[in-house]
Amino acid sequence: MFHVVLHQPEIPPNTGNIIRLCANTGSALHLVRPLGFTLDKRSLRRAGLDYSDLATVTVHPDLDACRAQLEGARWFVIETGGVTAHSDAAFVPGDAFLFGSERAGLPGAVVAAIPAARHLSLPMRAGNRSLNLSNAVAVVVYEAWRQCGYR
Repeated sequence: MFHVVLHQPEIPPNTGNIIRLCANTGSALHLVRPLGFTLDKRSLRRAGLDYSDLATVTVHPDLDACRAQLEGARWFVIETGGVTAHSDAAFVPGDAFLFGSERAGLPGAVVAAIPAARHLSLPMRAGNRSLNLSNAVAVVVYEAWRQCGYR
């Protein structure tokens, strides 16, 4: 359905929540190294990442490798300060949603590589910095899925 791309995620429970989200929405999850956690079975289970058998999860050595694998996908950056509200974008199956790490967000060069019209933000009250990563992913994926009729 959709591709969720996490650029250098750091917090295992956030990734665990996103794996569950992807399993339940039919979205594919792409993790771009380096990761802030290990992916061995014991660590995955302890961090709540045990839904990985229910979701398609691919680990990429870097963002270039991920982009090459998803050639043809329309890429959207979801970042504080995005130009367009996520709810104003028109999504289609196969779109890729790129999220930065919990602490650092996305590097400027990565953001600049995506057309500005596809820089999305989530509305928030003034003075607030950001949402939790797994919450932000859920908001975007469910809006995209809703637009596609939950197919």
